[in-house]
Amino acid sequence: MSIIVTSIIVLGVIGIVGAAVLYIVAKRFHVHEDPRIDQVEALLPGANCGGCGRSGCRDFAAACVNADTLDGLSCPASGSAVMKQIGEIVGLAAAESKPKIAVIKCNGTCDLRPQVARFEGAPSCAVLASLGTGQTTCPNGCLGCGDCVTACPYDAIHINSQTGLPEVNEDKCVGCGACAKSCPRAIIELRFKGPRGMRVYVACSNKEKGALAMKECKVACIGCSKCVKECTHEAISIANNLSYIDYEKCKLCRKCVDVCPTHAIHAVNFPVKKTVEAVKPKLEEQPA
Repeated sequence: MSIIVTSIIVLGVIGIVGAAVLYIVAKRFHVHEDPRIDQVEALLPGANCGGCGRSGCRDFAAACVNADTLDGLSCPASGSAVMKQIGEIVGLAAAESKPKIAVIKCNGTCDLRPQVARFEGAPSCAVLASLGTGQTTCPNGCLGCGDCVTACPYDAIHINSQTGLPEVNEDKCVGCGACAKSCPRAIIELRFKGPRGMRVYVACSNKEKGALAMKECKVACIGCSKCVKECTHEAISIANNLSYIDYEKCKLCRKCVDVCPTHAIHAVNFPVKKTVEAVKPKLEEQPA
C-alpha cells in the first residue's frame, strides 16, 4: 500500500473519530436556549450600542425572556412600541418610557472660548484630556476631537467645523448614551426629549467661580442663582458654581432662560415668542 493511500486512510480515520468526539461533546453539553430569545432579538436594532445597560442586543433579549418583570428593562433605540411587542412575546407588561436625547452641555464656540494652545497629537478627546486642560482655557469644556462621533452607532452626532462643537441630529439620536460614555469631560447628557422636542438645559459644564468662568468662556454659567430664584417649580439647583435643571421637575416655562445674564441656559424647539411690537400693528389694523 502506498504512502499516499495510507495517509488518506489515517486522515480519514482521524476525521471520523474527531467528528464523533465533537458530536458526543455537543450532545453532552448542549444548553437549551429559549426560542423566544431569537424572536425578541429580531425586534431589536442590532446596533449593540449598550444603551440598555447590557453587553449587546442578544444579551438584552435573553434578559427580557428570563425576567420576572420588564421594569428596568428598556431599549432606548427601539422605543415603547417595540417594548410592547417584546412584552407580548414574553408575557409581561412593558413599562412606558419617555424617549431621551443627547444634549451638549457646552456652548463655548471658537468665538466665545479663546484658544491658548494647539494640539497636534492623536485626534482623541481621551488622549487630550489626559494631558491637561486641552486647547482652551476652560478646564471643563468640549475638547472637540470627536470621540462622541466615533462612538455613536447611529451617525447622530457630528462636529460643526465652524463652532468646533458637536451637534446632535434629533431625527437620528435614539438616546443610547454611547456618546455620553465616550466623553472624558462628561459634557454630554441624556435628557427627556420633551413634548414636541422642547427642552430647557444649561449649556455649560464650567465649575469655576463667576469671574474666572467668564474669562474662560463668555457664555459660561457663573452660578449667580438668578435662575434658581426665578424657578417656581424647584427644578434648578446650584452645585460647584454651576446651575443644573432637573428635567423631571422642569415645566418648560422658560423663566430661567430670560433671567440668565450670560445666556448659558438654552431653550430648544420652542415656538418663537411674539413680542409686544409684533402684536401691536395687528391690533391697530382691526376696524373700530
